Amino acid sequence: MSTTAVHSLWTTAAVEPLNKIPAPHIEYAQLSPVLIVLTAAILSVLVEAFVPRKGRYLSQVFLSVLGLAAAFAAVVGLAAGGYGTTKAQIAAMGAIAVDGPALFLQGTILLASIVAIFTFAERRLDPADHGHKVDSFAAEAAAVPGSEQERAAVKAGFTTTEVFPLALFAIAGMLVFPAANDLLTLFVALEVFSLPLYLLCAVARRKRLMSQEAAVKYFLLGAFSSAFLLFGIALLYGYAGSVSYATIARVVDGAVVSVDPALADTMGNDALLLIGFALVLAGLLFKVGAVPFHMWTPDVYQGAPTPVTGFMAAATKVAAFGALLRLLYVVLPGLTWDWRPVMWGVAIVTMLGGAIVAITQTDIKRLLAYSSIAHAGFLLAGVIAATPEGVSSVLFYLGAYSFVTIGAFAVVTLVRDAGGEATHLSKWAGLGRRSPLVAAVFAVFLLAFAGIPLTSGFSGKFAVFKAAADGGAGALVVVGVLSSAIAAFFYIRVIVLMFFSEPKADGPTVAVPSALTTLTITAGVLVTLVLGVAPQYFLDLANQASTFVR
Repeated sequence: MSTTAVHSLWTTAAVEPLNKIPAPHIEYAQLSPVLIVLTAAILSVLVEAFVPRKGRYLSQVFLSVLGLAAAFAAVVGLAAGGYGTTKAQIAAMGAIAVDGPALFLQGTILLASIVAIFTFAERRLDPADHGHKVDSFAAEAAAVPGSEQERAAVKAGFTTTEVFPLALFAIAGMLVFPAANDLLTLFVALEVFSLPLYLLCAVARRKRLMSQEAAVKYFLLGAFSSAFLLFGIALLYGYAGSVSYATIARVVDGAVVSVDPALADTMGNDALLLIGFALVLAGLLFKVGAVPFHMWTPDVYQGAPTPVTGFMAAATKVAAFGALLRLLYVVLPGLTWDWRPVMWGVAIVTMLGGAIVAITQTDIKRLLAYSSIAHAGFLLAGVIAATPEGVSSVLFYLGAYSFVTIGAFAVVTLVRDAGGEATHLSKWAGLGRRSPLVAAVFAVFLLAFAGIPLTSGFSGKFAVFKAAADGGAGALVVVGVLSSAIAAFFYIRVIVLMFFSEPKADGPTVAVPSALTTLTITAGVLVTLVLGVAPQYFLDLANQASTFVR
């Protein structure tokens, strides 16, 4: 065959398909919150590359807060335009849902992230080192702990401003995660927000080795959970012939008649459905921190820099519960009888396990970690309701919980001794006499965690338990109330320790924060009290946002 003939074959083969490739149709306005945060993240990377070291800190803080505020404004604009209700739709060629739950959760993540970024930027808590202000993050993250390179970086006054672009990329992934409308988008979003978090956990200025150990544990266990999720996605694709939520739901309901010849032997195979669903559920329950997928939580919460712990504890839970709700309510409503008994078991052991093990903790960050596990159980009670009220109660609880959590961890950063943060509970004895205001604020957060009336924790728990009881899970509510009573013991124990114990002579000092951390703690207290005293407007807002687009 001549060279000309071969060339004509190649050009003919190439030209025909190219004319048939459809241009993707992307609704940029509906995706604007995610696109704004991603743009800010990319600009943040360029700041690291091109702005002189002295100017990076202010540039990064300004860019991060501006990007997150602009994204929140975009979410409010979409909600005001009816995209949470009447105009709810599937965007980006079926990959992203723009509906009430997605917008509500994205708004919650963005607001929580703004106040969390303020704690990242705090530089007044530690005394100046070699004349330079320092923050919670290692001077040079790549340096070996205790090495000459690290000492030189500290002496030169370096700061790890890379934490800001990492946080922005994590937030962008979290915004996509609860809005993902197919399993591949879900997986990509999971990786986009998990990988920056693994790095953020490793960059504590103090206790570097513990921080790096926490990051390695989180990475290894996170990799396992990602593998479970991906294997589950493969099995669900074999079952339904698609990764789209809507198609899988139709196959589950028996509504799909056209069968892909390549998948004819596996489509509709219930074994693939149940095993695949169980693996995907395991991957999501890991991110939620539910028992028995919770083992990473206390170690990572304790070892990570405290601002990162607060950010991760709040925002990751919001994103993961959003994805879990969408999976159970949109993809698998036809399997409710199959997944509810499993979730009952998980919720019960999560509530009781978190509350009982927290009693034995002597470190405030580990105590808050087990507390977050117990709260994951309370949230699962709302998920199990399998009603619109269940969705709205979980949305409200997530909004309330995220601000209490970030505020509580912000207070933890203030109590310090010569080694940095004084997280051992014995160091908190007599804190109410040493610094009444800080102890009182922390007591408000602990009472909210305990679900005491007139705090957001009470309103959230009441909404979740009421939805569970109306949904036929009354026994679960009894277990939840029992777990809350157990949990109240260790919260009140800390309050008694702060206000009714004698302060030790060599006890810690309470650092005076800058306006940034003060703003974070103030926002936490205000949200806790407003959602506790007058929650109705926000409950109605969550109720309006509780309908998933299918």
